Formats: sequence, structure tokens, C-alpha cells
Amino acid sequence: MVGIKDQGTNQIEAAPMGSVTKKSVGKLIDDAVKDGATIYTDESKVYGKLPNHEAVNHSAGEFVKGQAHINCLESFWALLRRGYYGTYHKMSVKHLARYVNEFAGRHTIRSLDTIRQMSTVAYRMHGKRLRYKDLIADNGLDSGAGAA
Repeated sequence: MVGIKDQGTNQIEAAPMGSVTKKSVGKLIDDAVKDGATIYTDESKVYGKLPNHEAVNHSAGEFVKGQAHINCLESFWALLRRGYYGTYHKMSVKHLARYVNEFAGRHTIRSLDTIRQMSTVAYRMHGKRLRYKDLIADNGLDSGAGAA
């Protein structure tokens, strides 16, 4: 999985990826990051030579270097893990993107009070529909899910 957080808006974009490569991460960054924005990452080689890029070296115990850190994104991954272990106990590969989107939304509105969180969720649900037959339909992923 990979994720991006816009530090200006606190919006999280995250997605499961079959394989995390320079090409797949590069596409995500190109699609989500505005030209000229500074990109903060860990030391992974998949980021290659990005423009305006600063990295922290977690494997050497470095978590903050000047303005560079990814603690806010680490917080998101921790929230997702707590949801997995504490609520769902299992997340199918078939629906993993839905779980990730749910937790990205939760993370984005976590600073709001309960009533504002509920109204934001209800507003975002307006006009959306997930039919049961679509939920259980085979989507080509090797998750053991069959068609109805």
C-alpha cells in the first residue's frame, strides 16, 4: 500500500498496490502532487529521484530531518491497523481499497467533533450506492469471492 498526505488540507490519498515500483509510485505522485510541492518520504528506493524531495532514514533511527517527516502518514497507517485488529479482524483483498478509503476519510475528519463527523459522512454518502450484487460480484481478484 502507498499513501500521500497533503499537509495543507490534511487530505489522505491511499491505495493498495499489487506491486510497489518506481513506475506505480511515480504515477500516483504525478496524479496527486502539485508541481513544485515538496515531497517528504522515507528512504525507500521506489521514490527514485523526485524533484523537491526530502527523505528521512527510518532504518537508521531518523524520523525527522528539518521539515522532513512522514509521521502524519504513519499515524494514518496506525489507524488502519487498529481498525483491522480491533474491528474487522480480516480485510479481503477484493475490498481492500474500500477499507483503505474508509480509513482515509476517517483520518481526514478526525479533528471534527462527533456531530460534524457524522454529518460529513452522511453528506459524502449522498447519491452513492453499493448494491449487494456488486459487493459480491467477482472482480477478478484472487480473493475467493464468487459471483452471485
